[in-house]
Amino acid sequence: MRLKLHERRRFWGQAGFTLLTNANLGGFFRGRIYQGELKHVCVPGLNCYSCPGALGSCPLGSWQSLVLDPLVKIPYYVIGFLLGFGLIFGRLICGRLCPFGWFQELLHKIPLPKLKLFRSGKLDRLLRSIKFILLGFLVLIFPVLAWRELVKSPLFCQYVCPAGTASGGWPLLLAGADPGLRLMLGWVFSWKTALTILIILLSMTLFRPFCRYVCPLGAWYGLCNKFSLYQLNFTPSACVDCGLCERECPMDIEVRKNLNSVECIRCGRCKAVCPTSALSSNWSGKRRENI
Repeated sequence: MRLKLHERRRFWGQAGFTLLTNANLGGFFRGRIYQGELKHVCVPGLNCYSCPGALGSCPLGSWQSLVLDPLVKIPYYVIGFLLGFGLIFGRLICGRLCPFGWFQELLHKIPLPKLKLFRSGKLDRLLRSIKFILLGFLVLIFPVLAWRELVKSPLFCQYVCPAGTASGGWPLLLAGADPGLRLMLGWVFSWKTALTILIILLSMTLFRPFCRYVCPLGAWYGLCNKFSLYQLNFTPSACVDCGLCERECPMDIEVRKNLNSVECIRCGRCKAVCPTSALSSNWSGKRRENI
């Protein structure tokens, strides 16, 4: 009962934040991107700048665009934003405030057999490293390529990000406000459409596959998990070793052995399902593993 109440509250929190940050609903009908002052503000989750409803900007897109800007090159604002939100929340943002994460969860609710082939095996661990490789590329390699003028476009947004395709590319095409947009379609759009469809299909059987394997923003917030103000705590003396926390974890983490793991999206299911409250959280920035 407590788990159901927790998940209901989390669901409506995710829905409310998604609506709040995509409140330009008329943009979906007009096929126009909001260009007001709020667009200078980054939202914490993966929410494409080109989404017709988006009021703010995606931090990954902002990072790449500003690195490419010859007048900026070092985007101190985005760096400060990512440091601030990472060190306060960690991946709590992924579990509570990310529109694309919520979209994947909605797809996962479709009553289909759930995929267990990749869960917690060697292949799963290998695939999980992809998001850290992408993060390293965006932080270390992409700026060098941009400053040497070897790249001219935001590569992750252009070639990978399915959130941009699903919330930006497809709605703008369907609205049909710009006939010239269809003339610009080519192999890149076809590739991203195929990738997005793959993520959608996987989401129906595997919990948040993009977050799990690909998202560099989630990788950054995950690295902040052990240092953020928000921390999970474990009290071994209260634990009855029922294993419910591990069984309920949608990211397949050994919760008690790897508290505040980089993979933890801090959805709170482990806390909600614990019968003795051996798992708790605080905002002090201190991890407590009480005896």
